[in-house]
Parts: sequence; structure tokens; C-alpha cells
Amino acid sequence: MKLIPVRHSAMGSIWMCHFFLLLSILNTSFISIMANNATDSYWLLRIKSELVDPLGALGNWSPSTHVCNWNGITCAADQEHIIGLNLSSSGISGSISVEFSHLASIQTLDLSSNSLSGSIPSELGELQNLRILQLYSNDISGNIPAEIGNMRKLQILRIGDNMLTGEIPPSIANMSELTVLAIGYCHLNGSIPVGIGKLKHLISLDLQMNSLGGPIPEEIQGCEELQNFAASNNMFEGDIPFSMGSLKSLKILNLANNSLSGSIPPALSHLSNLTYLNLLGNKLHGEIPSVLNSLIQLQKLDLSKNNLSGSIPLLNVKLQSLEALVLSDNALTGSIPNNFCLRGSKLQQLFLARNMLSGKFPLELLNCPSIQQLDLSDNSFEGELPASLDKLNSLTYLVLNNNSFVGSLPPEIGNISSLEGLFLFGNFLTGKIPMEIGRLQRLSTIYLYDNQMSGLIPREITNCTSLEEIDFFGNHFTGPIPETIGKLKDLVVLHLRQNDLSGPIPPSMGYCKSLQILALADNMLSGSIPPTFSYLSELTKITLYNNSFEGPLPHSLSSLKSLKIINFSNNKFSGGFFPLTGSNSLTILDLTNNSFSGPIPSTLANSRNLSRLRLGKNYLTGSIPSEFDQLTELNFLDLSFNNLTGEMPPQLLNSKKIEHILMSNNRLSGKLPVWLGSLQELGELDLSYNSFSGRVPSELGNCSKLLKLSLHHNNLSGEIPQELGNLTALNVFNLQRNGFSGPIPPTIQQCTKLYELRLSENFLTGTIPVELGGLAELQVILDLSKNLFTGEIPPSLGNLMKLERLNLSFNQLKGNVPPSLGKLTSLHVLNLSNNHLEGQIPPTFSGFPLSSFLNNNGLCGPPLRSCSESTALGEMQLSNKQVAAIIVAIVFTSTVICLVMLYIMLRIWCNWRKVAISSAEGGTVAHKARNGEYWNMNSFGLIPSPDKQNSATTTSFYNLKMETMENTHM
Repeated sequence: MKLIPVRHSAMGSIWMCHFFLLLSILNTSFISIMANNATDSYWLLRIKSELVDPLGALGNWSPSTHVCNWNGITCAADQEHIIGLNLSSSGISGSISVEFSHLASIQTLDLSSNSLSGSIPSELGELQNLRILQLYSNDISGNIPAEIGNMRKLQILRIGDNMLTGEIPPSIANMSELTVLAIGYCHLNGSIPVGIGKLKHLISLDLQMNSLGGPIPEEIQGCEELQNFAASNNMFEGDIPFSMGSLKSLKILNLANNSLSGSIPPALSHLSNLTYLNLLGNKLHGEIPSVLNSLIQLQKLDLSKNNLSGSIPLLNVKLQSLEALVLSDNALTGSIPNNFCLRGSKLQQLFLARNMLSGKFPLELLNCPSIQQLDLSDNSFEGELPASLDKLNSLTYLVLNNNSFVGSLPPEIGNISSLEGLFLFGNFLTGKIPMEIGRLQRLSTIYLYDNQMSGLIPREITNCTSLEEIDFFGNHFTGPIPETIGKLKDLVVLHLRQNDLSGPIPPSMGYCKSLQILALADNMLSGSIPPTFSYLSELTKITLYNNSFEGPLPHSLSSLKSLKIINFSNNKFSGGFFPLTGSNSLTILDLTNNSFSGPIPSTLANSRNLSRLRLGKNYLTGSIPSEFDQLTELNFLDLSFNNLTGEMPPQLLNSKKIEHILMSNNRLSGKLPVWLGSLQELGELDLSYNSFSGRVPSELGNCSKLLKLSLHHNNLSGEIPQELGNLTALNVFNLQRNGFSGPIPPTIQQCTKLYELRLSENFLTGTIPVELGGLAELQVILDLSKNLFTGEIPPSLGNLMKLERLNLSFNQLKGNVPPSLGKLTSLHVLNLSNNHLEGQIPPTFSGFPLSSFLNNNGLCGPPLRSCSESTALGEMQLSNKQVAAIIVAIVFTSTVICLVMLYIMLRIWCNWRKVAISSAEGGTVAHKARNGEYWNMNSFGLIPSPDKQNSATTTSFYNLKMETMENTHM
């Protein structure tokens, strides 16, 4: 092997390093030279490579085409340098390339209204010749780079309507040539830099729709040429700077929807060129400065939604250019100034709603014939509407709702031919709708609800063929719905609820083919639904409840595919309701209290968004459809008071949003399903008056939002599950008339919100839990009657201070009535009867009837006998053992006497037999002589006395008197 000297190897390595270093330097220099010599077209092609161009806006950007002919490009006179690039609304996306910084000659860069993302490159600050930069309406994010302030020649910067965040960089004050700064509709925060006052040439400042806060800096007065200042919808606070009055060139001032406070500075009256002043939605207070009347150029003034008070000092006679005056939502008082308006006024909009203005309808407004929209709603105006209202002959919208106007609607209203909207609801108007209303051919909306109007709905109203909305709710209109209602082809809303209308629905209503909302509830309408309703294909809501409609539903209703809300409750409809299931968009179906019969249509399940289904109080039969598993949005299910059979369908398990299940008064049977416990939103469960059997599933305790649990009048058995104590939100708990046994679970003390507890008519045993006394909200009733409870009444029940009814009757309770129960001052029904209670009744119970305490032999005190009488009787009476002993003695003695008498009778009978036999054989019978001795006699077999000495005191069995015997034989 040939060895290379170490010295030679090291020298080779050094030469190699030097070679690569030289190569690197040459390469860098080459690139630098190439970069400096690269044309603008080179950089534009680099920029193109980073953009996505679905619309082909950059299609002709290629080396084969001269750069000055490329789309969006503006070249300098030398046809080599680019001075303008406009790709606005070209549909491009991607990020803004840093290569833009190489376009050293560019003066205008407009990439607005695209889908650019990413951040604004700080390298753009190198474009020293740039005068216009427009990046608005993209998806650009991140902060505004501080380097943007290096563009000293920039005049227009519009980068709003993006997702920019962070603060406005103070370096922006370095752009001394800036005339337009538009950074609105972003997510900027922080405050306005005080250096903003250095922008002497600024004409337009747009900061609106950000999250900017803090005060508006006084330094803004340095923007002497400012004409447009829009800072609405931020979080600016503090006072409006007094110095703002020095911005003599200002034409538009929009500070709406901030948190500005204090009063309106009178200095604003110095803004003689102001045409638009908007201060709505702040916290301004105090009175409106009358000096604002000097703003003779002002066209729109909006001071609404503040806390301004006092009277209205503004006069249209001075604000002669004023077109819109909006003072709504303040605390202004008084009325309209007398000389508010002169003829020749330009005022078109006057909005004074939601103040505290009062008085009669301001006649001064009649001198403003130019008014098109007048809103005096939600004030305290009163009196009648003037007949001369038609002087406002340009009026399109008259909004007078929620005042105290009285009287009738003047017929002259029909002369305002330009009227499109009439809003008079919430007043005290009476009388009829004038027939002249039919002249209003442009009328699209008429709201007269919540008044006291009466009479017929005039047929002439159907001549207002532009009508789209009619709302007469809550009046006293009578008679039929006009038969010509079908002429209103554009009618969208017809609301006639809560009147006294009668008669049938006119068939022509079916020709109101634009109708979407029909509310005829709470009237006295009758008849059936016209078949022409099948033409109402746009109908989404129909409410006919609380009328007297009857008969079966027309099958043609199944063609109404847009229906979402149906309420036919409290009528007399009959037959099946299948025609109402044609729509798959139903969200509410309420047919309560009719005479519908037959099964529940399974097609109801096609309305996957059905949230409220109420079919109670009908004659429905069959079982609950299994297809209900598709009703995942169901919130309220009422099938009570029908003739439904079968078990609860497991398919309801899918209705996880359900809050109310009402199935009482049917013939449902089987066991209560375990899956009920998985319905976490369940707030009401009423399965009473059915034939459910078995135990209550402990899983029911998982329904933590349950407020009402009614399982009474079934055949349920077993113990009450301990887990029901987890129902801490429970208000009503009713298990009465079942077969429950065992004790009341002590966990019931956790149901601290209970105000009604009924456990009567079961077989519950044990003592009444002391824990019941902790249910402090118990109010309606505590009913434990007709069970097998033993022991004493717990004194803790005296803590139920809100309790109104207590029933412990028909149990086996003993001991005294706790004195603590006497504190139950809210109690007005009490029943302790049929127990083994004793002792004195609490004195506060003396007002209850005798029946409250019957069959408790040991009780005393009013209303029973006094306890002193009871004690005396007790002393006179024997104890139970003594009474028992006496009874035993009497029975024993009686038994002995009876046995002795039987024995004697038997002896007498035997002797008589002997005498009879002796007589038959010729013997003699002893007869008793007068001297008391015995003598023989054939007719009586008397027993001879063994001792003649005692015969006078001896009594025979028959106790015969001597005199009688002597007289008998005389």
C-alpha cells in the first residue's frame, strides 16, 4: 500500500475548503446580480406561482406576452417598470407573497375582494413608492406589521374586512401623506394611537366593527382635514372629546354602538359641514343641546338608544336640510315643539319611539307633509287620532302602537293613498274599521291587534290587494270572515285570533295561495274546513283552537307539504287525522280535546323534527306506533285520556330530548320500562290511571331533571326504590292507589323541592320517616292515608311551615299529636282520623271539624270533649284488665247458674215422670192441707218437704202462692 504523507493530505483539504468558499461567494454574487437585474415580469411570475387562480385571471401572465399587456398590470412610460397592479375581485387565493417587495416602482397595489389568507408580509414596508394599498375583503389574519409605517408616501391604506387582530401599530403615524385609513370590520383591539393627530391630511378614518376601546384621544383634533370619522360598533368609552368640535371639515361622524358616556358636547354645533351625526347605542345622558339647531347642513341625526332626557329642542325650521331624525329609546318627555315644522320641510323619517312623550297626537307634525315614515310608538300619547291625518299625504308607514289613543279610526285614513304600513296595535281604539280603508291599494301591512274595536270586518278591506299581513288579534270583531278574502292573493299572514267571529271559514280563503300563517283561534267559528285549503301550498302554521269546528278533515289536506305547526285543539273534529300527516316538516301538532278516533297514524314519524305532539282527550285506539323511534327531536308527548292499549314502546328510547310524557287515563299495561331512566331531559312523567304492574325501575332515579312523577291508580307493587331520592328537582310525587309495600325510603329527604307528596292507598309499613320534616317546600299536600304505618307522628312534621293539607288517616299511628304540628299556620285541611292517637289535640287545631279526629278514642280537647271531662270519666271507668276480669266473672257465673238450672229442670222432669208412672198404677198424690201439711193429689207431683218445720219458708220451683192454691180448689 502506498502511504500519502500527512502534510500533503492537510494541504489538499485546505485547498478544497478555499475552492468551495470561492464557489459559494461567486454563487451568492451571481444570485445578487441576477436579482438586481431581474425584471418586474420575473417577480410577477414568481408571485403567480404562489397563487391559486381558478378563474384564469392570470392566464396571460407568461414570458411570451409583454408584461405591460398582462391582466391587471399598469406600466410606467418606459414600458419596463410596473407602477400598478389591480387584481381586485379576481377570485384568486393563497398568501400575499414577499416577492411584492421587489416591485420597487409600484405605486398602486390592489388585491381586494379575493380569498387571500395568511398575514401581511412585513416586507411590504420596503415599497417606498407605494401610494395606494388595498387588501380589504379577504381572509387575511395576524397583526398589522409595524413596518407598514415605513411607506412614507402611502396615501390610501384600506385593509379592513379581514381577520386582522392585535393593536393598531403606532408607526402608522409616520405615514404623513395618508388620506384614507380604512381598517374596519376586523378583530382589532387596543386603543387609537395618540399619534393619529399627526396625520394632517387624513380625510377618512374608518375603524368601525372592531373591538377597540379606551377613550377617543383629544389628539384627533390634529386631523384638520378629516371629513369622515366612522368608529361605530367598538368599545370606546369616556366622554366625546370637546376638541372634536374643531374638525371643521367633518361631514360624517359615526360613533354608534359604543360605551361613550357623559353629555353631548355643545362644541359639536361648530361642525358646520356636518351632514351625518350618529351617536346611537351609547350611554349618553342629559338634555339634547339646542345649539345643534345650527347644523344647517345636517341630513341625518340619530341619538337613539341612550339615556337622554328633557324635551325635544330640535326644530326642523332651522335644520332645514334634515331628512331623518331618530330619537327613539331615550327618556324624552313633553311633546313635539309647536314650531317644529314648516311647509317646505325635507323631513322624511321621524322616529320618536320608546320615550316618555305625552299629550294628544302632535298636530304640529301635520305641517310636515314630506314625512314618509312616522314612528311615535311606545309613548304615552292619548286622545283621538285627528281627522286631518290625511295631510300627511306622503306617508308610507304610520306607527302609533302602544300608546293610549282612543276613539275610532278616522275614515280619512283612506285618503293617504301612499300608505303601506299601518301599525295601531296596543291602544284603546274602539268602533269599526272604516270602509274607506279599501282605498289603500298600496297597503301591505295592517296591525290593529290589542285594541277594543268591534263590528264587522268590512268586505272593502279585501280591495287592498297588496295586503300581505293582517293582524286583528284581541279585539271584539263579530260576524263572518269576509267571503271575498280570496282576493288577497299576496296575503302571507292572517291573524284573527281572540275575537267574536262566527260562521264558517269562507271557501275563497283557499285562493290566498301565498298564505303562510293562518290564526283563527279563540273565536266562535263553526263548520268544517273547506276542501279548497288544499291550495294553500305555502301554509306553514295554522291555529284553529278554541272554536266549534266539526266533522272529518278533508283528505285533500294531505297535500299541504309545508305545514310545520298545527293546533286544532278544543274543537269537535272527528274521524281520523291522517290528512294532517302529509307534511314531513311538522314540528308541533296539537289536536287535544276533539273527537278524533282510530289509530295514531305511523306516518307521523316522517316528520323527523316533530318536537310537540299532543293528542290527549280524544278517542284514539290501538297501540303507540313503533315508528316513533324516528322522533329524535320529540320534546312533548301527550297521549292522555284516550283508549290506547299495549305497552310503552321501547322506541321512545331514541327521544333523548323529551321533557314531557303524558299517558294517563288509557288502558296501557305491562311493566314500567327500565329505559325511562335514560331520558336525561325528562321533566314530567304521568302514567296514572292505567294498568301498569310490577315494580318501579330504580333507573328512574337517573332522571335528574324530573319535576313531576305521577304513577297513581295503577297496579304497581314492591317497595319504593331508594334511588328515587336522587330526583332532587322533583316537585310533585304521586304514587297513591297502587300496591306498594315496605317503608318510605329515607332518601326521600333529598327531594327538597317537593311541594306535593301523595302515597295514600298502598300497603306501606313502618314508621313515618323523621326525614319528611326536612321537606320545607312541601305545600300542596302530604297524604299518607290508608296505609299500614305504625308508631308515632314525628314532631319534625311541624317544620313543614308551608303545608296546606295533611292526611294521615286510616293507619295504625299511636301516641300524642305532636305539639309542633300546632305551628303549621298554613294548614287548612287536616285528617288524623281512624288511628290510635291519644292525648290533647294542639289548641290551634280547634277550628278543624270533628271528622279530622274521629276514631281516635284517646284524643281530647276541642273540637272533641275537653281533656278534664275525659280525665273524670277515666277515673270512673275501670281499666281494661278490670273490665276484662268482670266480663269473665259474669260469663262464668252465668254459665254456672245456667248449668244449675238445667240440673234442677232435669230433676223436676225426672220426678214428674215418676209421679206420672205412680198415678198410672193407682197410687195417691200428696195434697197440701190448709194447715200447711202436704196431702195427696193426683194432678200435681210436688216434692214433699223433708222437714215439716221449715215448710212455710220453702219455695217451690213455680213459686205458687198459698192463696192461689186455695182459691183454685175452692
